[in-house]
Amino acid sequence: MRRARGFTLLETLVALAILAIALSAAFRAMGVTAQSSAELRERLIGDWVAENRLAELRATQAWPAPGTSEGSADQAGRTYRWREEVKSTANPLFRRVDVSVYSEASDAHAIARLSGYVARPLQ
Repeated sequence: MRRARGFTLLETLVALAILAIALSAAFRAMGVTAQSSAELRERLIGDWVAENRLAELRATQAWPAPGTSEGSADQAGRTYRWREEVKSTANPLFRRVDVSVYSEASDAHAIARLSGYVARPLQ
């Protein structure tokens, strides 16, 4: 009489364990990728808010006083808070502006930072 060939129960369980480990690693990698994508989108929009703030200062030829000011901006259907710090420079015709952007959810750390300079309007 011939014995039927096939996998034993132990071999099947080992194969299923390996498959479960591989699938859980793949799902974890997909989750990390999705989270990274969301964070990257948030930082990109934060960069846009900071760039818009500096562009607004330049376009209106504003001459901001040294110090800190805050405001908010709507971008991509959400509201972001910005904080700008204006500093004097060695050249009295320029001011340095550091813009930090924060999401509504977190005030702990800036999602974007941008530095730029504004020139004193000619008279």
